[in-house]
Amino acid sequence: MLRLAFWSLLFLNAALFAYAQGLLGTARSNEHEPARLKRQFNTAKMTLLTRDQAEAAAKAAAPPAGGDAAEGAGSANAAASAPASAPAPSGAPPAPAPAPAFACTEIGPFNSTDARRFEARLAALDLGDRQSRQTIQAQDVSSWLVHIPTQGSKEAADRKSAELRNLGVTNFYIMQGDSPLKYAISLGVFKTESGAQAMLAQLGKQGVHSARIAPRGPQTTHYVYRLRGLDAAMRKRVEGFAERYDGADVKSCG
Repeated sequence: MLRLAFWSLLFLNAALFAYAQGLLGTARSNEHEPARLKRQFNTAKMTLLTRDQAEAAAKAAAPPAGGDAAEGAGSANAAASAPASAPAPSGAPPAPAPAPAFACTEIGPFNSTDARRFEARLAALDLGDRQSRQTIQAQDVSSWLVHIPTQGSKEAADRKSAELRNLGVTNFYIMQGDSPLKYAISLGVFKTESGAQAMLAQLGKQGVHSARIAPRGPQTTHYVYRLRGLDAAMRKRVEGFAERYDGADVKSCG
């Protein structure tokens, strides 16, 4: 009986020792199994480092001083060195278009025939409402009159005629008719302005200083064109158009 109790106690102690060492396993996934612990820590691949080696490894793994600040400064420098001509963000308003070089250009005058031809050339520019035409009354000069202005009455014209004869001037006549030149004294009609100027100089040498030159010709309708918002290239083309017509000038207007 004592022998049985001895062996029973011995067996029970052996079983408790084995359980405590994890040799019999547990219901909680064998967390005390020695083989599992060895696989978990992978002790075969572990290397024991000296103190110097450990400090060197720690310094190599540490980030450089001011790493985030240095990275931010690098980004700022890169942004500052970007070309100034970089395109604006899509949300930025577009840059304003350059203003036209010539706000208003005036061309003319043209007679009715030349005006039709000039308008046909302007059609190629497709100016739309930037083109306008003004009508003006003008004189088509066909000759130049050398004369002494009206004397106001026949008696005064006769007295002036006597003065001219005393100065040696005999080629003249008193103008009649219902016009602003009634009772003026005509001293000659010339086809060119230079001929009229020569006659005026000759009369001055004879002592006649009241003579004048006046253009003569019918009153007609002329046309002047105004073009707005022309750039330099269009202005040059318009000047080329105007060169084809006598008397047509190109100038800036308000």
